[in-house]
Formats: sequence, C-alpha cells, structure tokens
Amino acid sequence: MSNHSDDNTGLNQPNDFAGLVDVRNCACCPRECRADRTIDKTGWCKTGDEMLISSICAHRGEEPVLSGKHGICNIFFSHCNMQCIYCQNYQISRNASPAGRSMTVDEVVSEIETVLASGAKGVGFVSPSHSIPQMLQIISALGARGHRQKYVYNTNGYDKAEIIRALEGTIDIYLPDLKYMDEKLGRDYSGTANYPAVATVAIREMFRQKGANIYLDDDDVIESGMIIRHLVLPGQVENSKAVLRWIAEELWPSVHVSLMSQYYPTPVVKDHPLLGRTLYAEEYDEVIGEFERLGFWRGWVQELGSPHSYRPDFDLHHPFEPDRDPQ
Repeated sequence: MSNHSDDNTGLNQPNDFAGLVDVRNCACCPRECRADRTIDKTGWCKTGDEMLISSICAHRGEEPVLSGKHGICNIFFSHCNMQCIYCQNYQISRNASPAGRSMTVDEVVSEIETVLASGAKGVGFVSPSHSIPQMLQIISALGARGHRQKYVYNTNGYDKAEIIRALEGTIDIYLPDLKYMDEKLGRDYSGTANYPAVATVAIREMFRQKGANIYLDDDDVIESGMIIRHLVLPGQVENSKAVLRWIAEELWPSVHVSLMSQYYPTPVVKDHPLLGRTLYAEEYDEVIGEFERLGFWRGWVQELGSPHSYRPDFDLHHPFEPDRDPQ
C-alpha cells in the first residue's frame, strides 16, 4: 500500500482513504460532523487536526495475548466520539475537558520507540475513531523509521464500516467493545442514538477480515485476529446477555470474547442511582452463565474483584502503574 501527501489534510494517508478522511470536512466517525478541523474545534469530539495525545505508555493490564511479558505500547488519544458517563478514562475522554499534549509526529514516534525498546511488541491505538488521520500518520512515520509492529485498533465499536474496510492490511488486531444491544442505553449512557446498529455493522466487517481465530507468535503474543470486549454494567444483565447472543448467533461462538467485570463508579457517576456501585456477584454470575450456555470457549472472563486493579490516573506519567511514576 503506497502513501501520498494529501493536500486536503496535510497528513500522509494511504491511498485507500482518499475521500474517506478529510479533516477540512470531517466524517471519519459515524457522527459525520463535517467540521473543518484545521480552523476550529466545533465538531462533536472538540478535536482539531493536531496530534493530541494523553498518554503513550507500556500497558501490562490488557488480555494476556496483547500484553505478553512486557506490555503493549498504547497510545491514548484525547477526547472521544462517544461520551460514556461511566468511562474509566474520564480524565482524558470527556470532550468538555482540556485535551492532552499537542505533539509532533516525531515526538510521538520517539516516545513509542522508547516503549518498544523496553520489550513491548505491539502498538495499540486507544479510542482512535475520531483520530483516524493522526493514527495513519503515526503508522506511516513508524514505517519510515523501519518499524513494522503489530497494530491494534482498540475501539469503543462506534466506527464506520467503510473506514474499517479501508484499514484492511494496515491493522493487524481489532479490539472492539460491543457495549450495548439496548439502543436506549446507548443514548442514556453514551450520548449515542444508534450504537447497536452502527457497532454491529463495523464489527461484522472486522470479523470478515479476521474471522474467529487469533494467531500468536512464539511468545504467545497476538499477531493477527479480533477480540470483542464487553464490560458488564451494574443493573444491565439483560443487555449483556443480548450482546453475547448477538455475537454467538450473528458471528460465531468461537469468537474470542473478553468478558469484563472491572466496572467501578468514577467520581462522575458515584451518585448515579444505577451506576454508583460495582457489580453484584449474582449479576456477573448470570452473565457468565449465559456466556457458557451459548457455547463460548475462547477468550477471558475477569475475576469479580478486578475493579480494584483497573483504575488509571492520567495525571501520572504511567497511568496504570503509579509505582513507576517519576517523583
């Protein structure tokens, strides 16, 4: 896949993206705001055309096939094309909050190289749906420096299928959430009116590209494939069961699923009538029972006590490892 300089964006993009990604008339996510991101930040994500990064770090808390022994180099983009009121990354994902660092591509690549030098094999783009041009620019710059890492597209699932289709051959591993099959929950909790319809089409395209199998290297680190994540929310057992049924019935029960119990109430929702608590054991057990009944046999099921282990602080240099943060 060759690269060219696109005068409409000022970013290097693969030819497959011609007409799909234009920061002067932005429609890179399903919101299709059509904002001119070169002159303002009036689009839904309140993000311009610059490289806004909240963190670049080795993340060792992902699924074992992603983390390996040394973690994955995750790039956390600022802001998001969804606004989940319970988001554990609320410090960086809220569009009303100040964005992270404005970095040059060389600065981003240099920080990535530092993490890779520590042993990390993969590069993960976290919440990239509204930052597709920036993600492509990073991949292009890494390639120009001789890197060909395994690239992970770590997304909330609210993606345009045509963008996912154009990423074929560029992205090695898809790591989508499938948050809701209840459209009302998507509206109420994430400000997203059509989440199930959009996310299921995007995930079907990921499945078309990768299928149900994942492929590991000699160190049991993933090289290619798809893993679907689902976070079980308090009081929403039926939504979780519906998500699992869709995957089993519309894709395949052999898809790798990461069932997560790590929900905890952030300060934003600590007083919410439903979201202001962690999961009850009986809720999670009921969802696990559905997982088993549907015949899922590949993937990961978190321990119920996991909320104590997944509380990032993006005010730190190492958001997930405060003991490693410089004093």
